[in-house]
Amino acid sequence: MNARSVLACLALLSGPLHAQGFAGLGTAAEGFAIPQRPAQFDFPADHGPHPAYRIEWWYLTATLTGPDGTDYGAQWTLFRSALTPNPADGWEATQLWMGHAGLTTPDAHFSAERLARGGIGQAGATAAPFTAWIDDWAMTSTAATGQDAYDALTLTARGEGFAYDLNLSATGPLVFHGDGGYSVKSSEGQASYYYSQPFYEVTGTLELPGGAVPVTGTAWLDREWSSQPLSNTQEGWDWVSLQFADGARMMGFALREGGGGVFTSATWIAPNGTTTAYPDGALTMTPLAVTEVEGRDVPTEWRIELPARGIDIETTPLNPQSWMDVSVSYWEGPIRFSGSHSGRGYLEMTGYD
Repeated sequence: MNARSVLACLALLSGPLHAQGFAGLGTAAEGFAIPQRPAQFDFPADHGPHPAYRIEWWYLTATLTGPDGTDYGAQWTLFRSALTPNPADGWEATQLWMGHAGLTTPDAHFSAERLARGGIGQAGATAAPFTAWIDDWAMTSTAATGQDAYDALTLTARGEGFAYDLNLSATGPLVFHGDGGYSVKSSEGQASYYYSQPFYEVTGTLELPGGAVPVTGTAWLDREWSSQPLSNTQEGWDWVSLQFADGARMMGFALREGGGGVFTSATWIAPNGTTTAYPDGALTMTPLAVTEVEGRDVPTEWRIELPARGIDIETTPLNPQSWMDVSVSYWEGPIRFSGSHSGRGYLEMTGYD
């Protein structure tokens, strides 16, 4: 996402932690690079790491279906956090890495976490050939020569009680959020560089306590980096990626302010990859139902409205208990939606501790 739970998790690595795990994310990023307009991207280099910036992530979510029609969801994320703006090698490395993996079924939610210090080969990312890894988890390009590195990927992860091995093939182009990839996150102007590959078709296998399950489906990869992505007043966010029955996509988020306000953003993605960005106030996300999840109240059903596109939908989670039980915990899981439009997607929510 964008402002995503990754920020909360990276806060744990990069500074003191407070209630929602946002420590330092609204403070001055002295010495680190700051996103600037106009956004300028350089591929394949930008598929790899950006050590001059404080935080970064590779974030993939997949909506999957088994042979009997059962829905599943998978998440794979690698976060990078820099302790200082001065890179170093080996055991002196100042780049910290965190991996999250999740697997959701109608009856269970599995999560796992990996932590590593860069510089000794345990975790990292390279642009060409593209691969991102931590321990034995990996996202690796299998694209043919001349293709974009993200056109084809393999994805592996495992944790207690689960594993997955997925193959992804893109059927559309990369898309850029906000102002050509410059994504504003607050009324004060904090921003990140943010682009996605939302057009993956997926095949692969899930390993669950009951055995192996072959799956097919779709996936969405987010790439984002920044040094100061949030305002001091922001306490959490609600983020969705939506895949419509007609092939269109939409990304939307609402960053919650301490006084009860929100800052919103949305990107409409046509089936051919053409994008339309919608600024603060165009998107409305209204909680409809609250679920007790790990001792906290979490809004797990939502009404989402984007009047400019005639969007008025209600979401239902595959599993309301999709809690990521990691260092800084959050809710993330697959959803279905209906109303003015129908389809599937993913929902992430942070700051509900």
